[in-house]
Amino acid sequence: MRQIAEAGWRFDNSYTRLPATLFERSLPVPVRSPALVVLNEPLAAELGLDADVLREAGAAVFAGNEVPPGAEPIAQAYAGHQFGHFTNLGDGRAILLGEQVAPVGSRHDVQLKGAGRTRYSRGGDGRAALGPMLRELIVSEGMHALGIPTTRSLAVAATGEAVLRNAPLPGAVLTRVAASHIRVGTFQYAAAIEDHAALAALLDHAIARHDAPRGGAADRAAAVLDAGVERQAALVARWMLVGFVHGVMNTDNMAVAGETIDYGPCA
Repeated sequence: MRQIAEAGWRFDNSYTRLPATLFERSLPVPVRSPALVVLNEPLAAELGLDADVLREAGAAVFAGNEVPPGAEPIAQAYAGHQFGHFTNLGDGRAILLGEQVAPVGSRHDVQLKGAGRTRYSRGGDGRAALGPMLRELIVSEGMHALGIPTTRSLAVAATGEAVLRNAPLPGAVLTRVAASHIRVGTFQYAAAIEDHAALAALLDHAIARHDAPRGGAADRAAAVLDAGVERQAALVARWMLVGFVHGVMNTDNMAVAGETIDYGPCA
């Protein structure tokens, strides 16, 4: 059997070099019976990954039972304005494996959604159900096909375990790919805890990932804010053109890269 190390993983993990207050090192929680449900082969090719290897040996990675070589799994901290209230949050059911460097040199976050409890889970079980994860894959790929900036879905894996919602449902893990998972709420979190060193480092990191031309501005923070506002406004305008409704457009669900992220009660 081919090994997952042969898939073509090329991880760099620049986020883990930021101040530790912005994340918690956290491994995915293994599941009973991982099984690959869907593999997005075109996206795998864009990332420089071998789809044949992923079909044969990828289920354990996509379900969280095996960490691919070079990955440094973390849960990210962030805050959010939710329904009129400000709350410190974080990845309560997601694990960022790392940043895959594609053959063309572009950098892509690879995250497992539904990978188990983390420091930020609060009362949640850290898991996800198969139906919503398949829905996210379908809708996000549909948005991508429409030319709307979006996170994408590399795979869905079944866990062989039930998750309890209104009723027991089959569990699953989604592998989400993003330009980054830096959110508006990531900056809010660093500001709220008054960690100015972390805030400055996060700004440098965001400029390197998304706004390199603005790194030389006299007021870099203002330049990055302006760029982020422009991206978000353009994104929402594109949503409106196709009748897309996000449903939970809080600051924890807005990526500074200007991609649609967190497909929950969307329509």
